[in-house]
Amino acid sequence: MSKEIDDSFRDSIGTINSDGKRKWIYPKKPSGKFYNKRKITSYFLILFLLSAPFIKINGNQFLLFNVFDRKFNIFSIQFWPQDFYLVVISLIIGVVFVSLFTVAFGRIFCGWICPQTIFLEMVFRRIEYWIDGDRGAQIRLDKQEWNAEKIRKRITKWFIFFLISFVIANVFLSYLLGSDEVLRMITEGPANNLSTLIALLIFTGVFYFVFVWFREQVCIIACPYGRLQGVLLDDKSIVVAYDYVRGEGENGRAKFKKNENRSETGFGDCIDCKQCVNVCPTGIDIRNGTQLECTNCTACIDECDAMMESVNLPKGLIRYASEIEISKKEKFKFTPRLKGYSAVLFILIGILTGLLFLRSDVEARILRLPGQLFEHKGENISNVYTFKIINKTAKDYDDVSIRLVKPQGTVILVSKDKIKLSKEGMAQGTIFIEIPEVLIESDKTRLDIEILNGEEVIDKTTTTFLGPRSFN
Repeated sequence: MSKEIDDSFRDSIGTINSDGKRKWIYPKKPSGKFYNKRKITSYFLILFLLSAPFIKINGNQFLLFNVFDRKFNIFSIQFWPQDFYLVVISLIIGVVFVSLFTVAFGRIFCGWICPQTIFLEMVFRRIEYWIDGDRGAQIRLDKQEWNAEKIRKRITKWFIFFLISFVIANVFLSYLLGSDEVLRMITEGPANNLSTLIALLIFTGVFYFVFVWFREQVCIIACPYGRLQGVLLDDKSIVVAYDYVRGEGENGRAKFKKNENRSETGFGDCIDCKQCVNVCPTGIDIRNGTQLECTNCTACIDECDAMMESVNLPKGLIRYASEIEISKKEKFKFTPRLKGYSAVLFILIGILTGLLFLRSDVEARILRLPGQLFEHKGENISNVYTFKIINKTAKDYDDVSIRLVKPQGTVILVSKDKIKLSKEGMAQGTIFIEIPEVLIESDKTRLDIEILNGEEVIDKTTTTFLGPRSFN
């Protein structure tokens, strides 16, 4: 057999046939060491994704991405519009981290962590194996005429898929609106929340479409990360790879023959069983090399190891390896490219950590009222200010006051006896600040101000004080 690899596969993708139509993928049910590890990882992540909106720490939802009210909770830390720069830095850190991980370990995120993959492979496809059977049974059922058995299996499967999609849509809304809001709407009933019900059904339809029909095409066609893979990977990246040096040998691959000494015949260890192709959820042949469709799910590794074991050949024909390791036997190295990504990542993490420590749960702004000059009040000079105090926490502050720290002076609250700051709320109003004229040293004096709840300082801010020396 020829040792050359046919490159015609690069002219199309695994889910499109020669007529340009959708080619349905019927992957064989995977099994093996890596698959068992993926199951444990996936079920943990599924549990986390389904429960995260309902977990609260200090009254804050663990994860919340409320784009409508511009309110975000990340690991129960609340971020408001005023904190948007922190969200941006966090997103940049996420992008750099994924890029670093991809440069080092390929598209492992897609196969092990991506919600699309874990729900499709570990929920929807496992239900499909349970109802329709393994690869061969699914192909036969698809070709089978619409009799009672096929109708029963299809309706059962589609109904279960719809219920799961509906549950996922509810959880998705909990991430967007907040779990308390979603639970309130459920309690009130759909008739009182018709617009939310319509949105819920739309999301259910989207998830149903993705997991029932579009499936692996999300990873191949829609996901931008799959395209980034081609830019980020190099020959030193560790990916799911076929050891073509060992697999092809001198004379290429060939079917297995009992009692054959393949080293004498010159054939490689690949017995051309095509089980790695049959088990692939995106329908590719990993023996053609790294391809954009490959999500590094490791199903082909488990299947190939099982076949190698059955014919008494060494495992690892398909394994985690880099191109340079296979061709030149060079081990993984921490390359300058990886060092660069790592340096940027650590710098960004350091900046974010510092900003988080400097961030206050209460943010106050005190600004002098535009267009207003100072006033003489006996021996004092008075300026008028507006204040805005934002409470980013899930607790109420009932005894909020404003105190002038430097220089000495008096703060007079207008139209209020005291300030009440409700949880996740805002208080605003007007104050007069009076300072003895003898303490004013320039036309614009810096004021240091503390915001207190009782005797507890909850924020500090500064503003400027306009004095008569501006006319000297």
